[in-house]
Amino acid sequence: MDIQNERKLAARATELGKSGRAEAFEELTELVRSSSALVRRLAASAMGKLAGIIPAEPAVKALIPLLGDAHPQVRQYTAKALSAFGADAKDALPDLRDLYRNASEMDYVKRSVLTAGKVIRASVDIAQKQAVHTCQRCGVRLEHDEFARSQKAFQRPFCNYCFDEVFLERRNFETKVELQKNIRAKDGAWVQSDGERLICEALHAATISYRYDERFRILDGYAIRPDFYLPEFDVYIEYWGMDTADYKIGMLKKQQLYQQQGKKLISLYPADKPHMRETLMRKLDMIK
Repeated sequence: MDIQNERKLAARATELGKSGRAEAFEELTELVRSSSALVRRLAASAMGKLAGIIPAEPAVKALIPLLGDAHPQVRQYTAKALSAFGADAKDALPDLRDLYRNASEMDYVKRSVLTAGKVIRASVDIAQKQAVHTCQRCGVRLEHDEFARSQKAFQRPFCNYCFDEVFLERRNFETKVELQKNIRAKDGAWVQSDGERLICEALHAATISYRYDERFRILDGYAIRPDFYLPEFDVYIEYWGMDTADYKIGMLKKQQLYQQQGKKLISLYPADKPHMRETLMRKLDMIK
């Protein structure tokens, strides 16, 4: 597939995931069979975002084969998508179990698979009235679909009413963060500081793929936003660019979470800016 067509289909998959329309399902079933791993990944993710809107049974059937996809990120995003269907994705549990037990599987895929399995099993228990989960905000008893939906989005149990409130709060926060990204790196990424720009350009020059400001990665029950994540090496990068007391307290807490969870973390500071590329590559060689 040529790159222009791939980008077009990838953008279409993303658009469908945001559409909120049940009619998107038919087109997504075609996109999950694309020859492009990027398109398959985004189409799987889109199905997960439309859980509760598109028909669950055919969606799960379309997603399960992707757990055996040749590309790890497709497997990762498929597991996440399946978790959004809760008890309706119970048929995926054997495949998720096999994937988790695969000794050669990537660690970041296993984490997504493990989380998906837990959410689906808990949803099944709720559906069968063998377990009770309540909303973290208001305390009402949750249905299995409410539990699955909120676990996938926030890794917290919320009823549908509180889910919408939390979603709006998070969206306002996301908008504020996006407005602060006013520095553009050479590869086109918009970042919040000159130090982050230098990191982007160092990674781009070394042809290392990265995700900047990934929304939610859960460490020990906390939602954090690492500055950079390198999926190829399962390495996190944080640029500690401020020197206030409150910032330093948050920095130490975040570093502690990484350490407690055994995550590979590269810390960079303003003093590294004159030799950012050399410093980053040296630290990456030491940690990967």
